[in-house]
Amino acid sequence: MVHAPSRPPVGAPPVRINLYSDTQTRPSLAMKEAMMAAEVGDEQFGDDPTVNALCDRMAALMGKEAAVFLPSGTMCNVIAIRTHCRAGDEVLAHETAHILSSEGGTHAATTGVQIHPLKGARGMFDADTLRAAIRPGGRYSPPQRLLEVEQTANIGGGGIWPQDQLDAVVAVAREQGWATHMDGARLMNAVVGAGIPAAEMVAGFDSVWLDFTKGLGAPLGAVLCGSAEFIGHAWRWKQRLGGSMRQAGICAAACLYALDHNIDRLAEDHANARTLARGLRQIAGMDVEEPDTNLVFFNPAGTGLTAADLVGALRLQGIHLSMLGGRIRACTHLDVTAGMIEETLGAIRAAVAKG
Repeated sequence: MVHAPSRPPVGAPPVRINLYSDTQTRPSLAMKEAMMAAEVGDEQFGDDPTVNALCDRMAALMGKEAAVFLPSGTMCNVIAIRTHCRAGDEVLAHETAHILSSEGGTHAATTGVQIHPLKGARGMFDADTLRAAIRPGGRYSPPQRLLEVEQTANIGGGGIWPQDQLDAVVAVAREQGWATHMDGARLMNAVVGAGIPAAEMVAGFDSVWLDFTKGLGAPLGAVLCGSAEFIGHAWRWKQRLGGSMRQAGICAAACLYALDHNIDRLAEDHANARTLARGLRQIAGMDVEEPDTNLVFFNPAGTGLTAADLVGALRLQGIHLSMLGGRIRACTHLDVTAGMIEETLGAIRAAVAKG
């Protein structure tokens, strides 16, 4: 049975404070004005100047030769894996990676690859763990073709991969002749959090993409970057999967606006996440993970409330959070103010006191 997306509980008020996800951001008036003013053309034919400008800028930002504009980050992952691999190949990724947990089984259904799950704290694995997963080869084993990492690691708490750890796993992949791919959905959160330029952070990766619909605040769109040859093959998969668009410059203009205005301000989201975590830790019995970026994971079990109880109580007050793996996740973004963080903490304290 296919289930519809969850709906608010009966009688729940409108959402006032949306900490459910940074995908909940809405384009600002200035972003909408940029979209309306965009010069457009037929993106499929390469005639949309705004899309072309976005792709050129993203390729330069990531230090790659070329880029392609796509409707979603999931499509970026699907196309990258289809481009790097053939059906029956194996991809090595963390056991909580988005390609395993959140893409509807598409890689079994459409790419035909096998994903080898790797263990590691906070959504990251080390070079020794990766090396231990190397198969001996021969016709009995799937060909190992691709190393995949997620930056930041979502279910890992929004953690930033240390650069030396990234470099070490890439070195193992190069020794084995594997390609490398970065799911960079929240890459700019990592760039701002670590203070490392994007091109330097992703230098070891053959392909990388950035999602504009999360902390960057655009209504849709992601850009996949790589070599000119890789992007040429990716375009064929874009065509096959129905990802080619027409006057897409309207959407690309939102992404260009985000590059100009919404990257440096990610530091505000990180500060709000730290404030939230600090306040939560002051509540007796609350188990709180220290955030690297804009994701705060916590478990209220020690307070006597279940995660579902607390999320439900807050939702009835117009405060929206999510649950992942038995934990609560609060996600800060450009539509969440410092005042909203304080109001949320007050509501949580009151819910815990009430039991």
